[in-house]
Amino acid sequence: MKNLLFPNNTQFWYETLRSMSHIAYGGADFGEVVATGERIVEGDYDSWHDEWLATADRVADEAERALKAGHKVSARDGFLRASNYYRSAEFFLHGHPCDPRHDHAYDRSVVCFRAAAALFTPVIEPVEIPYEGTTLPGYLYRVDTSGTPRPTVIMHSGFDGTAEEMHFGGALAAVERGYTVLAFDGPGQPGPLHRQGLVFRTDWENVITPVIDFAESLPEVDNSRIALLGSSMGGLLAPRAAAFEHRLAACIAVDGVFDLGQVSVRFTPHDREEAERLLRAEHAPELDAALDSVMADNATARWAFNHGMYVMGVDTPRAFGAAYLDYTLADGIAEQIQCPTLVCDAEEDEFFKGQPAQLYEHLTCPKTLMHFTVAEGAGAHCHPGAMRTALARIFDWLDDTLAATSA
Repeated sequence: MKNLLFPNNTQFWYETLRSMSHIAYGGADFGEVVATGERIVEGDYDSWHDEWLATADRVADEAERALKAGHKVSARDGFLRASNYYRSAEFFLHGHPCDPRHDHAYDRSVVCFRAAAALFTPVIEPVEIPYEGTTLPGYLYRVDTSGTPRPTVIMHSGFDGTAEEMHFGGALAAVERGYTVLAFDGPGQPGPLHRQGLVFRTDWENVITPVIDFAESLPEVDNSRIALLGSSMGGLLAPRAAAFEHRLAACIAVDGVFDLGQVSVRFTPHDREEAERLLRAEHAPELDAALDSVMADNATARWAFNHGMYVMGVDTPRAFGAAYLDYTLADGIAEQIQCPTLVCDAEEDEFFKGQPAQLYEHLTCPKTLMHFTVAEGAGAHCHPGAMRTALARIFDWLDDTLAATSA
């Protein structure tokens, strides 16, 4: 999709399009997004934060006034939009160490989302999922209050999304179709990273197993029909979990990712073997300088390395690149997935282009590769701008898959 607001900064445009995509499920208004974007100085992280924060504060204040006046629907809608705008405000502040403004905007995003959640019927319930001596934050979505067991979707984001954002990225769409939904943040994702300092881990099955244990304790969950959906980097994490956790009835990768090491070595001037050696080396000053240069010249790389150091718990761009090498479905991992798996593929994915097809080729389970194109407005990573189209196809696939497996 043509870059309409930030012609020289693809990352700023992608994040603007991301907010626009949440219009489909109540997370933004077009005019609010455009008016905010027009005030932002291209490439200036401070300007991005300040303008999105101003919009978020204004919308949140209006929602508060609506709630006090008894206008619950207006309040709910305003809190949803404010939550998304606060999320956007803190997006570029994740350098290592993290900018202190990040905490304020993130906390406001969660507060506003929970205010909105309490105004849904039935309410969207915040939950704490037991996990290795602590808990993971999430949200339970019920179709109704009957307690009837229903097919269930467990869902999570990836490298930079939030459990709250999954409301717009699949949760509400699934509930509309009769699914119980459990959306959560795992280690490395905002809730556990903020509260407990938990960074990402490669063995995502050890995250998903306790989440499934928790889901199976809920009366609204049909234990024989639990699907797992992972978005963005979650398109690697969810299949990784499915390779080892065989209680899943289906797995959905939006979009599919096979090997994050391919991203690490993309930013080096070396072949894969030499790049891996240097990324893991105790000292590699020439590569350090090369990565600094890439960050200076490439807006997406600058953000990715800064955020990556934060979520992986490392101190240098090279250490982040080394950490990424361990996130892979190669060496026979993808082949261990047993449940039916949907791999989504965006025509112009600027982050993981070509990787959905690699994942699909390695799968030996029942599998589907679903293409989304530029012509239908769905060609960007995770299909912002065409969420109704994308989620309709994804959940139609899940409807048909679960019907076939339970027949």
